[in-house]
Amino acid sequence: MNKRQTWRLEEAMERTGVLKEGHFSLSSGRHSAWYMQCAQLLQHPGEAEAAGTALAELFRGQKVDVVVGPALGGVIIAHETARALGVRCLFAERKEGKMVLRRGFTLHPGERVLLTEDVVTTGGSVGEVADLVEAEGAVMVGIASLVDRSGGRTSFRVPFRSLLQHTIESFDPADCPLCKQGLPVEQPGSRQTEKV
Repeated sequence: MNKRQTWRLEEAMERTGVLKEGHFSLSSGRHSAWYMQCAQLLQHPGEAEAAGTALAELFRGQKVDVVVGPALGGVIIAHETARALGVRCLFAERKEGKMVLRRGFTLHPGERVLLTEDVVTTGGSVGEVADLVEAEGAVMVGIASLVDRSGGRTSFRVPFRSLLQHTIESFDPADCPLCKQGLPVEQPGSRQTEKV
């Protein structure tokens, strides 16, 4: 990619094959014929850097001391956003089902935190990390994601900004037309990756 070209998320997603078609069980438990695998984009360092720079621009002018992302999907984009802002990067991960800071990571009281994620659908993981940040005495500045798939159903106590809003139809498993067709189900998210 020529550095002088304007980077656009939609074009980068198409270039890197982010949108997958099939029969997927989402982390929410719902089923869909489509899945967004942003790891396909973030595996390319140039695309990841451009994405992080674009997210940083959404909060340019805000004082940010540290960027935090939930593992696994938010790790790379948190790092690239932190690099663009010139601040440190941490990630939270699950331990016994709960989001925690490990690996010697700490937040200091009063530090201003920007939380980043690749895709926000229900906001569950982001909300857990926001609670963790506040429990450490840090101050949430905002939440940034590459893609907002919530359809406006999420609300946070701080500003939430994304580079792209995208709606993917999903179904309760009991009413899933793909299940009724007998199509095998994949669980592609970071929580589970095996076929069911």
